Amino acid sequence: MALLNILQYPHPTLAAKAAPVTEFNDDLKTLAADMLETMYAAPGVGLAANQVNVLRRIVVLDVSEDKSGQMVLVNPEILSSGEELVDHEEGCLSLKGLYEHVKRPSAVKVRAQDLDGNLFEFDAEGLLAVCVQHELDHLDGKVFIDHLSRMKKERARMKLLKIRRKREHEREEEA
Repeated sequence: MALLNILQYPHPTLAAKAAPVTEFNDDLKTLAADMLETMYAAPGVGLAANQVNVLRRIVVLDVSEDKSGQMVLVNPEILSSGEELVDHEEGCLSLKGLYEHVKRPSAVKVRAQDLDGNLFEFDAEGLLAVCVQHELDHLDGKVFIDHLSRMKKERARMKLLKIRRKREHEREEEA
């Protein structure tokens, strides 16, 4: 397994739509394992292939406290969404350090394939529902700040720039 580089916003690959996975082979299994390792090391609760510069429809998730709930979703799609919207503070490994409130459906029904190509469905609520929707957005070329109003999005971009400048300054002082 290997740690993969996580692209940072506004990298163009983050705005691209991922292609469906058509080959279920050892390369796909290696990609999923590497994505899980990268997600845990980051640390995060979800990672889409776009974020590691692979434009294929695969996401990995684990919203458990003890790393026991890992999921790999290949060619995932949301079949239905609950009507109730919840406001949840979201962050993203591609917008490291930035957190904003986003409203999303509180529950979703998802269909995906596993690493062998077998179809499965599940219902997601709470943090898992938010995480699934967030990661599937990535596969469609969206980041969570795209859900914000234009003014809030611009403010979020400025915050992100400030966070990155501060990190760069801290790295320079350590050197």
